[in-house]
Amino acid sequence: MAVEVGARAPDFELRDQHGTPFRLSAQRGRRVVLIFYPLAFSGVCGNELDAVRDEFLPALPDDVTVATVSVDSIFAQRAWADRQGYVFPLLSDFWPHGHAARAYGVFDEENGFAGRGTFVIDGEGVVRWRVVNPVPKARDVAEYLKALAGLP
Repeated sequence: MAVEVGARAPDFELRDQHGTPFRLSAQRGRRVVLIFYPLAFSGVCGNELDAVRDEFLPALPDDVTVATVSVDSIFAQRAWADRQGYVFPLLSDFWPHGHAARAYGVFDEENGFAGRGTFVIDGEGVVRWRVVNPVPKARDVAEYLKALAGLP
């Protein structure tokens, strides 16, 4: 079961594609869009992250942090980010395998990767919006902007 709207966002620390630690609780005071995706270098995931890069990031207010999470290693994340020009954090939930995805209720135990869950977290660390799609169904980044517009 995915984390519900109104619940405190589970804290975690993961490393990004450069090996830099990213702790969710260190983002307090900023809104966070946390995007879980199954696997790097896959078609639907690539289309979604390309839309984040091309459509979502340019429209964001300065007080919003975008972070993406998959079970891929930091090395795979780095190769993918470099190839695609992703400048936002691609966080590695590699070990313990799927720990953050499990905390958010979006880990697919049968397949061993995160599902397509997005969580908008306010500056106090509370989940204010979420969407969880089946693995083959892409999310619409325009919905993320609408969710952010509804937050103080």
